[in-house]
Amino acid sequence: MRVLILCEHESHGIRLCSRSAVAFANLVAEQTRGSVECLLLGHSVAAVAQDAAAYAPVLVADHPALANPLADRYAKVISDVVKQRGCDLVVAAATTFAKDILPRAAGLLGGAMASEVIGHEFRDGQLCFRRPLFAGAVVATVALHGRPKLVTIRPSAYPAAGVRAGHGDITAVAVDEGILPKKTEFEALQSKLSNRPDVTEARIVVSGGRGIKSSEDFERLVGGLADKLHAATGSSRALVDAGITPNAFQVGQTGKVVAPELYIALGISGAVQHLAGMKNSKTIVAINSDPEAPIFEVADYGLVGDVYELVPQMIAKLDGAL
Repeated sequence: MRVLILCEHESHGIRLCSRSAVAFANLVAEQTRGSVECLLLGHSVAAVAQDAAAYAPVLVADHPALANPLADRYAKVISDVVKQRGCDLVVAAATTFAKDILPRAAGLLGGAMASEVIGHEFRDGQLCFRRPLFAGAVVATVALHGRPKLVTIRPSAYPAAGVRAGHGDITAVAVDEGILPKKTEFEALQSKLSNRPDVTEARIVVSGGRGIKSSEDFERLVGGLADKLHAATGSSRALVDAGITPNAFQVGQTGKVVAPELYIALGISGAVQHLAGMKNSKTIVAINSDPEAPIFEVADYGLVGDVYELVPQMIAKLDGAL
């Protein structure tokens, strides 16, 4: 089976989530005696290509028209590469980047797609995928009929791939700007710079819920504790809907799915939609004033109390002030 990995990247290299996609692809290729290639799209990505080559051979579509991730253009390039290379399986991490692009590529290719894959197996020689349904209450095993198959995998389900013994080849992919769709164009990117790690890649995540009353309180309590632990910050949907935190912070069924080594839930009741995004964390710590809060059912350690009183004490302890 020929496997193509759509890699998400930053200025210095491919993201950790894409390394998990590489790990998944390597397993499938080994089990089918197939091959793996990474696909990079963008502009001036030579340094990123060198980083990606440490994990697998790399195909590079480098063109000014691909400088920004416009889904219609990226999908067109992906579909052309899949046809040219005869790929059987296209893989990407289940991030907002791939969720926007890969379904469009599937439509162009007429392939079959499965999202949020958390495991795979072979049944009678057929590759099957496990994916959660109903906020994680059910895990379905599905088989895709059609070719190529396209899947997004949850990065938390597969450990990040390590570097190979030798660097893979880097091959340029020709891009014809004239045939790229032009119905959308890039206007601007609005983002807030942060020194904290990304919530999907952090070893420790500190999240706030309805118990946090303002953006200032979120930064002081959730952000303050996160900074002491070198952690990422997350939030429940309630804070996003209230305008207290940006959408990028949301952890849950309609947000980001995380599985850090330590997840600290501050003032989060534990609705099923939120649990779907973090219940696979290795250790869960919860602080809530309601002793009947559902979050305590999944927490390894729970503390009943007011986050406005307890979190400053925790921060002070970490500072060595008490």
